[in-house]
Amino acid sequence: MSGKSRQSRAEHIRHIMETEGDAVGTNTRGFNAGRYESVDKLEDYEGLKDRAREIKEDAIERLPELIDEVTEAVEENGGTVYIAQDAADANRYIAEVCEGEDADRLVKSKSMTSEEIEVNEHLESEGVDVVETDLGEWVLQLAEEAPSHIVAPAIHKSREEIAKLFEERFDPDEDLESAEELTMFARERLGELIREADVGMTGANFVTADSGTMALVTSEGNARKSVTVPDTQIAVAGVEKIVPQVEDLQPFIELIGRSGTGQDITSYISLFTPPINSPTVDFEDPDAVVEGTGDDREFHLVLIDNGRLAMREDEDLKETLYCIRCSACSNTCANFQSVGGHVFGGETYSGGIATGWEAGIHGLDTAAEFNDQCTGCSRCVEACPVGIDIPWINTVVRDRVNGKKDVDAEFLVDGLTPDAEESGPGLQKRLFGNFETLAKLGSSFAPLSNWVANSPPAARALEAVAGVDRRRPLPAFSRTTFVEWFENRDAVPPADPDRKVVVYPDLYTNYMDVERGKAAIRALEALGVEVLVPPASGSGRAPLSQGMIDTARSKAAAVAEDLGPYFEAGYDVVVIEPSDVAMFTGEYERLLPDGEFEPFAENSYEILEYVYGLVANGSDIDELRHADGDTTVAYHSHCQQRTMGLEEYSRTVLERCGYDVETNDVECCGMAGSFGYKSQFYEQSIDVGENLAGQIREADPDVVVASGTSCLDQIDDLLEERPRHVIELLAPA
Repeated sequence: MSGKSRQSRAEHIRHIMETEGDAVGTNTRGFNAGRYESVDKLEDYEGLKDRAREIKEDAIERLPELIDEVTEAVEENGGTVYIAQDAADANRYIAEVCEGEDADRLVKSKSMTSEEIEVNEHLESEGVDVVETDLGEWVLQLAEEAPSHIVAPAIHKSREEIAKLFEERFDPDEDLESAEELTMFARERLGELIREADVGMTGANFVTADSGTMALVTSEGNARKSVTVPDTQIAVAGVEKIVPQVEDLQPFIELIGRSGTGQDITSYISLFTPPINSPTVDFEDPDAVVEGTGDDREFHLVLIDNGRLAMREDEDLKETLYCIRCSACSNTCANFQSVGGHVFGGETYSGGIATGWEAGIHGLDTAAEFNDQCTGCSRCVEACPVGIDIPWINTVVRDRVNGKKDVDAEFLVDGLTPDAEESGPGLQKRLFGNFETLAKLGSSFAPLSNWVANSPPAARALEAVAGVDRRRPLPAFSRTTFVEWFENRDAVPPADPDRKVVVYPDLYTNYMDVERGKAAIRALEALGVEVLVPPASGSGRAPLSQGMIDTARSKAAAVAEDLGPYFEAGYDVVVIEPSDVAMFTGEYERLLPDGEFEPFAENSYEILEYVYGLVANGSDIDELRHADGDTTVAYHSHCQQRTMGLEEYSRTVLERCGYDVETNDVECCGMAGSFGYKSQFYEQSIDVGENLAGQIREADPDVVVASGTSCLDQIDDLLEERPRHVIELLAPA
């Protein structure tokens, strides 16, 4: 990416944050908080997620036969099923149905699939008036804007903006100010339009293969009206919406509202088995039950491929098809909370899962426009009701996008930061992806390297050439590495140790934050553990974050070779940096050959997780440093740490050592490794970080601690006080 392109992207992001950011942030954080509260009420939340995942895995595996089954079921009921190969094919068929009904108006409920194929535009070009009946979609239709959220399309619009829009378009007799007044006005206008419609169109959250039953999950009742009022109904759904049977709907109904908006159950859940059991509405008496079978009604189910069957054969994109469009991945994403779908989104889909959809449906070029908004924090994985590994999908797409690009200054990149990538990543990504090389150089020439790197001329050059924002202070390298310090220290190991561990020298601890490594050694030895710090390669997290999978795989292989003998000798591996723990216990399953991942998964521990385990099994916690009086600690856990369920270990040990611990509800600090250094994302990173900084300021703690390097750096840049790693606070002097 050129400097001009980076500047243009930064300006666009800044504009969206200024105009839409507050509304998006307030609403998505509200949804996310509601999710936490709602799922907490479920007795077996994880069990429901597992069941939902199993159903989707089975359905996608058997998709061709389920398509045949649902076709047979619908046609036996008198309906018609059309399998559309792509958007043009679907639009042609839908237009033919409207032409056959001599339709002047079609009313449709909210449907991402219909957005995907751009059916509105096609029908309008054919002379059919298309009316969105979902309030949010209708607002955007009037405003001629694209959705900013999968579930709440007008989330970026304030009440005042909607009121002004209605006044400009309709000149109402009375001022519309409250949400209730706006809703009632829209309800009356849409009711008239629905009543006069010739054709109704809906999407479908789920379609059951056994009976053709459609499940519509909405927060308004207009989807149901779009089904039951017109005599002709068209349902548009991607083929991935098919599940085997009606009974399979149960876990999804329990999860979809809770995951998306924090509602225990969505306002309207409608099951239709068309066309026989869908009588029309009597508008003169809407509460009356219309007798009859609906025999005169027409029903068309348009099942759309549009790249989905190819995605099914793609092992890395296949999981995308498990998506139930709940928007949990968007709501929990700190970057999405800051900029919404008009930045973090493509032609149709937005948020973390959008990369997979856009790559599979619209192509890599579309996905490339926003793919870097995913920082791999993994918070979306925990939030997803079917457990999709969204960060991996984003990484794979990033890798494929890299492979399509011509590399600027390739001779310079390869000479300075050699890697395993045959082609693709530009200068910025290769520099950040090969941070290990830069860290070694920086440490070797410290402190001179630190002075040079942060000098104004160097800062300007880095920004111009590699897009490293000059406003972001660069990390300071240590002349003596953590490994060198350990090799040369004069210390007596514990007598008769209960455990023996390897403390993994991650890049940040080894070359920059050596003091936290020393603290980890002091704490472990005080608790009776024999400790080693051998040389070891970087984990591969840096290149993986840039979509450099081949390089990450080579780093993982090197680490396996470095640590393998210690696993075999019965050593545990203790890791200070949470993102590296996530690599060892997660991504290495994809990066290492069969059999090499298991030792990492079974024997790798985050430092405070390990300290907690020692104390819980008899080690004397009094050997750790305790609070001196009433000491309030503001603790921010790393995003990967939270996803892995490791946050409580740090908090518990702190509390048992007498500290009064204050936590926060911020999903991510906004730094996210290299993300906060890139000039195109710097202001967004600061915007995300201010949410955390504000909560820390409000807590007014005596001490600020965090678990990850990125978090420590971001807090340091935003606050006046340098935070400390948790282990530095607890380790004995």
